[in-house]
Amino acid sequence: MSVLRCLLETASHFGARLAEPGEFSKRAFLNGKMDLLQAEAVQDLIQASSDQSARCAVRSLSGEFSAKINNILSSIISLRVYVEATIDFSDEEIDFLESNEVLSKIESLKQELQDILDSASQGAILREGLHVAIAGKPNAGKSSLLNSLTKQPSAIVTDIAGTTRDILKETIQIDGLPLHIIDTAGLHNSDDIIEKEGIRRAHAEIDSADVVLLVYEAQEQFADYSILSDLMTNKPIVTIRNKIDLLGEKAEITEQDKQFSISLSAKTGNGIDLLRELLIKIAGYNPVGEEVFLARKRHLLAITSTLKYIKIALRQLDSGASELVAEDLRQASMSLGAITGEFSSDDLLGEIFSSFCIGK
Repeated sequence: MSVLRCLLETASHFGARLAEPGEFSKRAFLNGKMDLLQAEAVQDLIQASSDQSARCAVRSLSGEFSAKINNILSSIISLRVYVEATIDFSDEEIDFLESNEVLSKIESLKQELQDILDSASQGAILREGLHVAIAGKPNAGKSSLLNSLTKQPSAIVTDIAGTTRDILKETIQIDGLPLHIIDTAGLHNSDDIIEKEGIRRAHAEIDSADVVLLVYEAQEQFADYSILSDLMTNKPIVTIRNKIDLLGEKAEITEQDKQFSISLSAKTGNGIDLLRELLIKIAGYNPVGEEVFLARKRHLLAITSTLKYIKIALRQLDSGASELVAEDLRQASMSLGAITGEFSSDDLLGEIFSSFCIGK
């Protein structure tokens, strides 16, 4: 490290400087060597947490995702030119906007955008994964559930209540989907200052998780939802009826009003496969196909916005306001072009590349 530091100091002395986050990728984008999708794929490839996500990132880096976006964008622009030309020559006897040709093309664009949105949504799930918090009272078997899911002794398990006092995080994969599991301290009233801090941290993790597994002992009649905060109203909560091995019961899953409950034994692993399958279902994840690309939130928002303007254009055409169709198509092309960087602001570029590693 000392030699490296001396080398950097000497280089700086003669005018060199340290690269900024994402500077190499940003230069490649600004010089037209890659588009914004490909630049983002560089970081996605570095941070890939599974083989599937790495393969998806490579395909985006090679330009497959960009080609799909550009093909749709080209179709929107061509249709927009056609519509505007038709409006300019509105004194002609034939109104092309009232023909089925324009309607058919816009309908086709709508379907293409929906298909790529579905694919990108799967890619977003693959990229971000699912954050799952394990909650419950002390000694309910939360740490045993973590160990059973990860298939390794990640957490200390004893018969003494309150063994877990801090947050423990592990990441596993289910069919390529990254699953970020958070084991939390037992939720109860405590006067112990260390335990109270662990419970505070537990609530913070539970509130920010995508899914909560509320664990309780099979000997108890019901799960105690009162230990959770009021922020849980719009979040999937799966009740885990643990320790069925003590009662000699079989593992099973029940659903009522879209609320799931699983009876299992974290100690023996009986029923863990049911839980894994349920988490895949809750995530809305399907096994990765060849058409899935890693996607970010901004990509989904841009595609959704484009689809919105295309649907508006269809309504305008149907209501006879054909002169407004061209404007809707222009807005659609602007929204979609933001994905590859054809239309981008300096603020957007700064936000994207600031999250890169130094250089890259």
